Amino acid sequence: MMDWTDRHCRVFHRLLSRRARLYTEMLTTGAVIHGDRQRLLGFHASEHPVALQLGGSNPADLATSAKIGEDFGYDEINLNVGCPSDRVKDGRFGACLMAEPDLVAEGVAAMKRAVRVPVTVKCRIGIDDQDPEVALDRLARAVVAAGADALIVHARKAWLNGLSPKENRDIPPLDYDRVYRLKASLPHVPVIINGGVASIAEAKQHLAHVDGVMLGRAAYHDPWRLLGVDPELFGEAAPHADMKSAFDAMMPYIAEQLARGTRLHSITRHFVGAFHAVPGARAFRRHLAEQGVKAGAGTEVLRDALALVGERAVSVAA
Repeated sequence: MMDWTDRHCRVFHRLLSRRARLYTEMLTTGAVIHGDRQRLLGFHASEHPVALQLGGSNPADLATSAKIGEDFGYDEINLNVGCPSDRVKDGRFGACLMAEPDLVAEGVAAMKRAVRVPVTVKCRIGIDDQDPEVALDRLARAVVAAGADALIVHARKAWLNGLSPKENRDIPPLDYDRVYRLKASLPHVPVIINGGVASIAEAKQHLAHVDGVMLGRAAYHDPWRLLGVDPELFGEAAPHADMKSAFDAMMPYIAEQLARGTRLHSITRHFVGAFHAVPGARAFRRHLAEQGVKAGAGTEVLRDALALVGERAVSVAA
């Protein structure tokens, strides 16, 4: 979710679910150690619980970055061993590390020594010509032995040779049963499934086999689905009754950010999928796209866009 789940997106998503755990976009250890930490790592207090996702392979750098993240207040440090982008492969982090489980385990052990918050690993079921039965077990058992507190498994292979990052999100077939088998073999280790889960109803089906479900594109492109998380999965009321109420609650944050020099479009670009099958949804998106990018655009642009949306309720459990 690089360039997607930034702090503005996460504040918005938190208004839709109190219980969902939010994850940052992946940050490299080099950026964390040498970059503008406040810009990269700063987050709003309302985001808790929130996890920092790291990309890297050097155990010492991972430990340093994890400690920096803990000091910033993150509730979890997650090591990404599943991203298939070219930048990731060239930098020796992400999915290519599925071929180096011992190195990943060294990184996990170093992070565990450095922090008190949970350290987790996100991976694929394998890469390229690896046998997922062997590759996933090797990686999982290595990082669990090193102290990993949970595994998040994208139930697809990543083909680093032959497929683009975009193609790797859809073309390799999903193998949910492989993740179920991993969970069965590690009964005392939390296993979270990821990949292609498009609804809360589907998430509930997976929860019969694993400990958790991670939503990525479905949560981003159709954020209204998150209104169903608390009532459908936790038996609690959603923070807000509908999307318009959530946007009303978002206004003070937007005003605060605008006063700091943030452009409106940097925030509203995360809202385009907020309304599904609701009259006026297209007009809402168009108004934000045309007016939100203008210099000096303020909260009135969002209010005007919301006025174009009809009142018909959206099913949040679909």
